Amino acid sequence: MNISIRSETSADIPAIEAVTVAAFATAPHAGGYEQHIVNALRRAGKLSLSLVAELNGVVIGHVALSPVAISDGSLGWFGLGPISVLPEYQRRGMGSQLMHAALRILRERGAAGCVLLGDPAYYHRFGFQADPRLTYPGVPAQYFQAIAFGAAHPNGTVTYDAAFNGAS
Repeated sequence: MNISIRSETSADIPAIEAVTVAAFATAPHAGGYEQHIVNALRRAGKLSLSLVAELNGVVIGHVALSPVAISDGSLGWFGLGPISVLPEYQRRGMGSQLMHAALRILRERGAAGCVLLGDPAYYHRFGFQADPRLTYPGVPAQYFQAIAFGAAHPNGTVTYDAAFNGAS
Protein backbone atom coordinates (compact mmCIF):
# COMPACT_ATOMS: atom_id res chain seq x y z
CA MET A 1 0.00 0.00 0.00
CA ASN A 2 1.28 3.39 -0.98
CA ILE A 3 0.23 5.82 1.70
CA SER A 4 1.29 9.41 2.03
CA ILE A 5 1.81 11.18 5.32
CA ARG A 6 1.33 14.93 5.44
CA SER A 7 0.28 17.74 7.73
CA GLU A 8 -3.41 18.17 8.27
CA THR A 9 -5.39 20.79 6.41
CA SER A 10 -8.66 22.35 7.52
CA ALA A 11 -10.44 20.12 4.99
CA ASP A 12 -9.16 17.06 6.89
CA ILE A 13 -10.80 17.93 10.22
CA PRO A 14 -14.04 15.93 9.72
CA ALA A 15 -12.06 12.91 8.46
CA ILE A 16 -9.64 13.12 11.40
CA GLU A 17 -12.58 13.10 13.80
CA ALA A 18 -14.17 10.11 12.03
CA VAL A 19 -10.89 8.16 12.01
CA THR A 20 -10.34 8.86 15.70
CA VAL A 21 -13.88 7.81 16.66
CA ALA A 22 -13.61 4.59 14.64
CA ALA A 23 -10.14 3.73 15.91
CA PHE A 24 -11.08 4.09 19.57
CA ALA A 25 -14.62 2.65 19.36
CA THR A 26 -13.47 -0.80 20.49
CA ALA A 27 -10.18 0.07 22.18
CA PRO A 28 -10.15 -1.47 25.66
CA HIS A 29 -8.79 1.59 27.48
CA ALA A 30 -10.45 4.32 25.42
CA GLY A 31 -12.24 7.14 27.16
CA GLY A 32 -14.67 7.82 24.33
CA TYR A 33 -13.51 11.43 24.05
CA GLU A 34 -10.29 11.04 22.05
CA GLN A 35 -11.72 12.94 19.07
CA HIS A 36 -12.54 15.82 21.42
CA ILE A 37 -8.92 15.97 22.59
CA VAL A 38 -7.70 16.68 19.06
CA ASN A 39 -10.39 19.30 18.47
CA ALA A 40 -9.73 21.00 21.81
CA LEU A 41 -5.97 21.07 21.17
CA ARG A 42 -6.58 22.61 17.76
CA ARG A 43 -8.95 25.27 19.17
CA ALA A 44 -6.46 26.14 21.91
CA GLY A 45 -3.59 26.46 19.44
CA LYS A 46 -1.77 23.61 21.17
CA LEU A 47 -1.77 21.10 18.31
CA SER A 48 1.95 21.36 17.58
CA LEU A 49 1.94 18.64 14.96
CA SER A 50 -1.01 16.96 13.30
CA LEU A 51 -0.24 14.41 10.61
CA VAL A 52 -2.62 12.38 8.48
CA ALA A 53 -2.01 9.13 6.65
CA GLU A 54 -3.76 9.16 3.31
CA LEU A 55 -4.46 6.27 0.94
CA ASN A 56 -5.94 6.99 -2.48
CA GLY A 57 -7.08 10.43 -1.31
CA VAL A 58 -8.79 9.10 1.83
CA VAL A 59 -7.56 9.88 5.36
CA ILE A 60 -7.04 6.53 7.11
CA GLY A 61 -4.87 7.58 10.05
CA HIS A 62 -3.88 10.50 12.23
CA VAL A 63 -1.41 11.43 14.96
CA ALA A 64 -1.45 14.48 17.21
CA LEU A 65 1.40 15.99 19.22
CA SER A 66 1.17 18.77 21.76
CA PRO A 67 3.51 20.39 24.28
CA VAL A 68 3.66 19.00 27.81
CA ALA A 69 4.85 20.64 31.01
CA ILE A 70 7.36 18.92 33.28
CA SER A 71 7.53 19.96 36.92
CA ASP A 72 11.33 20.39 36.82
CA GLY A 73 10.92 23.10 34.18
CA SER A 74 12.37 21.11 31.28
CA LEU A 75 11.38 22.57 27.94
CA GLY A 76 10.88 21.14 24.47
CA TRP A 77 8.93 18.02 25.43
CA PHE A 78 5.81 16.87 23.61
CA GLY A 79 3.03 14.41 24.23
CA LEU A 80 2.11 12.07 21.41
CA GLY A 81 -1.50 11.13 21.11
CA PRO A 82 -4.00 10.30 20.25
CA ILE A 83 -2.80 8.22 17.35
CA SER A 84 -5.54 6.63 15.27
CA VAL A 85 -5.85 4.30 12.30
CA LEU A 86 -9.13 3.10 10.80
CA PRO A 87 -9.78 -0.43 12.10
CA GLU A 88 -9.65 -2.01 8.64
CA TYR A 89 -6.09 -0.68 8.19
CA GLN A 90 -4.77 -1.52 11.65
CA ARG A 91 -1.94 -4.05 11.97
CA ARG A 92 -0.67 -3.16 8.49
CA GLY A 93 2.08 -0.73 9.49
CA MET A 94 0.08 2.50 9.09
CA GLY A 95 0.47 3.45 12.75
CA SER A 96 4.19 2.70 12.58
CA GLN A 97 4.58 4.99 9.59
CA LEU A 98 2.76 7.78 11.42
CA MET A 99 4.94 7.24 14.52
CA HIS A 100 8.19 7.32 12.56
CA ALA A 101 7.13 10.47 10.69
CA ALA A 102 6.03 12.25 13.88
CA LEU A 103 9.24 11.41 15.75
CA ARG A 104 11.39 12.41 12.78
CA ILE A 105 9.68 15.80 12.55
CA LEU A 106 10.01 16.39 16.30
CA ARG A 107 13.74 15.68 16.07
CA GLU A 108 14.10 17.97 13.04
CA ARG A 109 12.37 20.74 14.97
CA GLY A 110 14.79 20.39 17.86
CA ALA A 111 12.42 18.85 20.40
CA ALA A 112 14.02 17.52 23.58
CA GLY A 113 11.80 14.46 23.75
CA CYS A 114 8.37 12.91 23.64
CA VAL A 115 6.09 11.14 26.07
CA LEU A 116 3.03 8.97 25.57
CA LEU A 117 0.61 6.75 27.36
CA GLY A 118 0.27 3.33 25.76
CA ASP A 119 1.14 -0.33 25.47
CA PRO A 120 4.84 -0.86 26.25
CA ALA A 121 5.00 -3.91 23.96
CA TYR A 122 4.01 -1.73 20.98
CA TYR A 123 5.81 1.55 21.68
CA HIS A 124 9.13 0.01 22.74
CA ARG A 125 9.92 -0.60 19.04
CA PHE A 126 10.09 3.18 18.55
CA GLY A 127 12.49 3.70 21.45
CA PHE A 128 9.94 4.56 24.13
CA GLN A 129 10.41 3.19 27.61
CA ALA A 130 9.16 3.83 31.09
CA ASP A 131 11.47 6.22 32.90
CA PRO A 132 11.15 6.36 36.70
CA ARG A 133 12.32 10.00 36.59
CA LEU A 134 9.15 10.96 34.70
CA THR A 135 5.76 10.35 36.22
CA TYR A 136 2.17 10.77 35.17
CA PRO A 137 -0.22 10.37 38.10
CA GLY A 138 -3.07 7.91 37.96
CA VAL A 139 -1.69 5.35 35.52
CA PRO A 140 0.54 2.31 36.01
CA ALA A 141 4.15 3.46 35.53
CA GLN A 142 4.95 0.98 32.76
CA TYR A 143 2.32 2.54 30.47
CA PHE A 144 3.73 6.06 30.70
CA GLN A 145 6.77 6.12 28.43
CA ALA A 146 9.31 8.59 27.11
CA ILE A 147 11.98 8.98 24.48
CA ALA A 148 14.70 11.63 24.83
CA PHE A 149 16.25 13.05 21.66
CA GLY A 150 19.39 14.25 23.46
CA ALA A 151 21.38 13.64 26.59
CA ALA A 152 19.07 15.56 28.92
CA HIS A 153 16.56 13.52 30.88
CA PRO A 154 14.01 15.49 32.87
CA ASN A 155 12.95 14.51 36.35
CA GLY A 156 9.40 15.34 37.37
CA THR A 157 5.69 15.02 36.88
CA VAL A 158 4.32 15.50 33.38
CA THR A 159 1.18 17.54 32.75
CA TYR A 160 -0.71 17.41 29.47
CA ASP A 161 -2.88 20.24 28.16
CA ALA A 162 -6.37 20.57 29.69
CA ALA A 163 -7.75 19.08 26.45
CA PHE A 164 -6.75 15.67 27.78
CA ASN A 165 -9.17 15.99 30.68
CA GLY A 166 -12.07 15.09 28.41
CA ALA A 167 -12.77 18.60 27.20
CA SER A 168 -15.22 18.73 24.33
